Amino acid sequence: MAEHGSKDFWRAVLAELVGMTLFIFLSIATAIGNRNNSNPDQEVKVSLAFGLAIATLAQSLGHISGAHLNPAVTLGMLASCQISMFKAVMYIVAQMLGSALACGIMYGARPTDNAALGLNSLNGVTPSQGVGIELLATFQLVLCVIAVTDKRRRDVTGSAPLAIGLSVCLGHLAAISYTGCGINPARSFGPALILNDFTDHWVYWVGPMCGGIAAALMYDFLLSPKFDDFPERMKVLVSGPVASTLRTFLVRNLRSSSLRTVTPPVTFQ
Repeated sequence: MAEHGSKDFWRAVLAELVGMTLFIFLSIATAIGNRNNSNPDQEVKVSLAFGLAIATLAQSLGHISGAHLNPAVTLGMLASCQISMFKAVMYIVAQMLGSALACGIMYGARPTDNAALGLNSLNGVTPSQGVGIELLATFQLVLCVIAVTDKRRRDVTGSAPLAIGLSVCLGHLAAISYTGCGINPARSFGPALILNDFTDHWVYWVGPMCGGIAAALMYDFLLSPKFDDFPERMKVLVSGPVASTLRTFLVRNLRSSSLRTVTPPVTFQ
């Protein structure tokens, strides 16, 4: 059966929509509240909120969709041949819809004296510098995601969702003063759409998307090469991991059946 004909596929897409809605609601609510407080340490509060939200939702939804909750992570997984092209497209659409929905909710719930809605903007840096900052901050995030979810590893004994959440928090601590820290194109898209303000918006797509691809390629081909299953992974790009796994299971089952077949002894009359 094709991947898109599976109920699990659409449950995963729904999980991305629900997860992204909750993530953006929690994070934007924190960012809006931050603007009502002049304490400079509030940047730490915002960074922790983003990281804790991702860690919580990754733990809650990871078994359903993988809890990408970020087009850059989804693109990195696609470059790593862990999801199909169709699933990647549907995930990104769901993530953008979830972000827009959450920002629409916050637009109606925000304080009347706050017009920002968590909109990302460059702060004293040029667009090209912004791209570089977003690229590197996203690179470390996607590298962390792919590394801690590598099924070949046996040394990861801690919590993968917590590690990913800390990576998100770290990215915000590093980049929030310069770009507002996007590292998630869908997160940047929601406020821009609701406020109809796309000034320098391309920075928050080009930087994170390039960072996600670079991290996946760096890990898979340089840091921890895995070429033995490359043909099988390429099939995932078209048919998805479910169909690919089923195909592998059938092949192994046929092989084991042939090995169990006992040839009757030849008797001479």
